[in-house]
Amino acid sequence: MPTASEEYLFDLRGYLRLENAVGDAHLEELNARLDTYLDLEPDQWRGRVYRHPGRGETRHLHNLFEIGEAFERLVDHPSWLAHLKRFVGGDDGLFIDESFADIRGQGAATRIHSGAHKRRIRTQFRYHEGQFRCGQINVLLALGDVGQGDGPTMVIPGSHKSNLPHPVFAQGAESLDSVAAAVELPLKAGDAAFFVDCLAHGSARRTNPGQRRVLIIRYGPHWGNDRYGFQPSPELIARLTPERRQIVQPLPPKVPPGP
Repeated sequence: MPTASEEYLFDLRGYLRLENAVGDAHLEELNARLDTYLDLEPDQWRGRVYRHPGRGETRHLHNLFEIGEAFERLVDHPSWLAHLKRFVGGDDGLFIDESFADIRGQGAATRIHSGAHKRRIRTQFRYHEGQFRCGQINVLLALGDVGQGDGPTMVIPGSHKSNLPHPVFAQGAESLDSVAAAVELPLKAGDAAFFVDCLAHGSARRTNPGQRRVLIIRYGPHWGNDRYGFQPSPELIARLTPERRQIVQPLPPKVPPGP
């Protein structure tokens, strides 16, 4: 379970950094399997893995768990599962409404987005009578070091409770490098950034050569639905453990028996 300090900091800032969440051997497996999908063109499928068409040179590969068992282990990974149950609300059960790899090179960035002022139920932060009820928690896992100049994730601490939009929203900033109150979340390979989605966030621009590789898994309560309508393959559902299946497909379709 999260410590009292982690609960306080998550409530105060809207994020945590989970150090050494995934070990080196597991990271090596994840990177090696991901390499086999890097030749996908925009709007192309390989099995149930899909490359989003609209991200320029940045690759967004969706449906991570269809890539293989190394990715399936992330569904209920012990480094963050208890934290998710506490902050999403353990009695409600969990659901993953999006999982994708974000792979980008020099010059790329993510503009500022989200913020509590939007009052979206899907991404909300709530705390009532000792219980957290967060609509969406992001686990951002670094597959390699993401430090100064590598385009690290940036957040505006406390913005998950803001009533006013940050003035920069009106300016359409392409990155958070010069946004007031934004802070970088540098990560070592295997570290994870853990934050509620209504926290205003984005990234710094990558100025270093090479590649920034992260995996993003978004968790919410069991009644959620996949953001883009993706459905798990029957093969994936069949091979998942019961615990993982309950998160990937908590509410399987109900149909009448017989023909």
